[in-house]
Amino acid sequence: MNTPPVEDEPAWNPHMLEPIEHVQTRGQSPTSSESPDRRHSSSASSSTLTSGSYRESSGLRGRRMKPSVTASSSQLPAALQVFSKVVSRNVEKEEARRKQLEKCDQEVQAQRDIYRRLVKWEARKHRGWTDYLLSWVVDHFRESPEPDVEELKSLARHYYPPRAEVKCHVCDFGEGRAEHRLVELGRIEEFFNVKPDWADVRWIHAPLGFGLIHSSVEDTFLHEGEQGRPFESAGRSGFPYLMTEILNFRHRDNFQEMRDVYLLLRDRVDLLDDLNESTWKADRNPSLHHDVQWRAGHLAQEPSYWNLVSSDMPWQLSEGLTMGDSTPMEGLQVIPREVEDQTLCMFPFFKNSHLVRDPFRTFHRGDGFLLTMSPMSGVNYLDKEFPQYLAEPVDTVFDNEDISAVGLCFKAFAEHGTSTWHRRTVEWFLIYLLTELGITPHPMRQGYNAPELNSAYSAVIQELKRRRFEKWAPNLTVQLVRKYLTCLDELTFVTLNLKLKLTLFESTLEDIKRFEVEDEKMGKPPDNPEGESAIERLEWAMATIKSDYDCFERLLVDLKQSLDAVSTSER
Repeated sequence: MNTPPVEDEPAWNPHMLEPIEHVQTRGQSPTSSESPDRRHSSSASSSTLTSGSYRESSGLRGRRMKPSVTASSSQLPAALQVFSKVVSRNVEKEEARRKQLEKCDQEVQAQRDIYRRLVKWEARKHRGWTDYLLSWVVDHFRESPEPDVEELKSLARHYYPPRAEVKCHVCDFGEGRAEHRLVELGRIEEFFNVKPDWADVRWIHAPLGFGLIHSSVEDTFLHEGEQGRPFESAGRSGFPYLMTEILNFRHRDNFQEMRDVYLLLRDRVDLLDDLNESTWKADRNPSLHHDVQWRAGHLAQEPSYWNLVSSDMPWQLSEGLTMGDSTPMEGLQVIPREVEDQTLCMFPFFKNSHLVRDPFRTFHRGDGFLLTMSPMSGVNYLDKEFPQYLAEPVDTVFDNEDISAVGLCFKAFAEHGTSTWHRRTVEWFLIYLLTELGITPHPMRQGYNAPELNSAYSAVIQELKRRRFEKWAPNLTVQLVRKYLTCLDELTFVTLNLKLKLTLFESTLEDIKRFEVEDEKMGKPPDNPEGESAIERLEWAMATIKSDYDCFERLLVDLKQSLDAVSTSER
C-alpha cells in the first residue's frame, strides 16, 4: 500500500492567525467576569467566544496575542487543525446561506413581476381619456394583461403564507449544548409537551400577530403544562405574562407590496375558495383547527384566509394606539393602501426604509417551556449594511443575527447552551430575550458604525428649521407645517413607546427581585454565580432606554417650539 506523502506544516504567522481560544463570532453570551460596560452580551458587544476558556480569555478580548516561541512549537499543529475545522464549518454555512438567498431571491422576483402587473391593471380603472387615447399609439400607456387566477393565488400565498405552513422556530438549550429546528405551524402542538432530557429550556417562536390563531396557539400551549412563576407587577390581573411592542425597519417597497396585495385581492371571490382550503391543508395538529373554529364562532368572526393572515401586517406609527392588553377582536382594522411619508426618510441613511411597530408577546410555563409570538420580520440592528439588510428576504432574516434580535438570541447560546446562564430557568432566558428586543433598533452591536435613531431625528429637525428661512413659494408654508406635524407624530409615538418599555422593565425588575428572594428562602443558589443575572440585565436595559427617552423628550420639545414659530410666522 502506498503511503501518502507528508505535507509540510505551514509556519506560524502571528499576523494572519490569532490563538484559537480567541477565535470570535458575533453575538456574545453574558457573563459577569467582564467589565460592566461589556458584559451585556449581544447588544453591548459584537463578539463571542466559540471555543477555549471563556473566563481565562475575557481580559484579552480585542487584542492580537503573539504566542511565545515555546508555545508556538508545541501548540501550533493542534491549533491549526481546530481552526481549519472552524473555517470549514463557517464556509459550509455561508455556502448554504448563499444558496438559500439565491433561491428566495428568484421567488421574490417572480412574485414581484406578478405584483407589478396586478398594480398596473388596477391603475387602469383610474386613468383618464388622455391616457386611454395614448394607449392606442404609445406602448407605455397600453394595458398590461391581468395576472391569471393561479398567479394571483400564488401571489397571495407568497406574501401571506397559509397558516398551517407558517415557519416556526423550536430552540432547545441545555448545558454546553443547543439545537434549533424549523417546523411548520401545522405540527407545532407536538413540540408543546416534551423537550429533550438534556434541555433546560425549550423556546418556541411563532411569527403570529394578534388574531384567532394567535389566541388558540396561546391557550393550547398554556394548557399543556404547569403555570410559570407569575409576573404580578409587570403582567396584569389573571394574566401574569409579559408583552411589549417592538420598533423595527421594513423596506418601504415591501411594506407597500404587502398592503397592495392584501387590499387588492381580499375581495376577489374567484380566489377565496382555494385560499380558504389551503389554510389548513398542511395542518396535522390534533386540536388547533377545532379551537380556531370554536373561537371564531364565540367571537362572531369568520375564520377565512384573509381574516387569519391579516395579523401579518405591521403597523405604521400613526395607526391606532400603542398595543397593550389586546384581544383577538383587536388589531389593524381599516387600512389605506398609501404608505406614510415618514420624515425619518429625509435622513439619507434611512432612505427607502419604513419604521413600523409589531407586538411581541411571551408565555412561559413552569416546566421550562417558553412560547413567543410576533409577526416582526424587519431589521432590528442598525449597521453600515442597513440598505442590504432591508432587501433581504423575510424567510432568511432569522438566520442573520446582524438583522434579527430574535435570531441573535439563539445564536448567542448556540455554542455553550445554558452554561453561562446565571440561572438555567425559563424566566432568566425570558428576561434576556425581552431586554435584547426592547432596546432595539440601535447600532451598538457593530460599534456604532451607523447613526442612532435620535441622531437622525435631530438632523431632520435641524433641516426643518432651516427650511423656515427659504424663499417664499406658493403652498411652501403649508407643506412645511405638514412635515412638522408628521415629524411630531413620529416623535410622540417613539417617546411613548420608550416610556411604556421603561415602565414594563421597572415592574419586571420588582418581580425578578421577588423571585430571587423566594429562591434564596428555598435554598436555590444561582447555577452560575459569575454569570449575568436577570437583575443586572434589566438594570442595563432600563439605563439604555432611559437615555433614549430623555433624548427624544428633548427633541419633542425642540420640535414643538419650532412648530410654534412656523405657525406664528404664517399668521
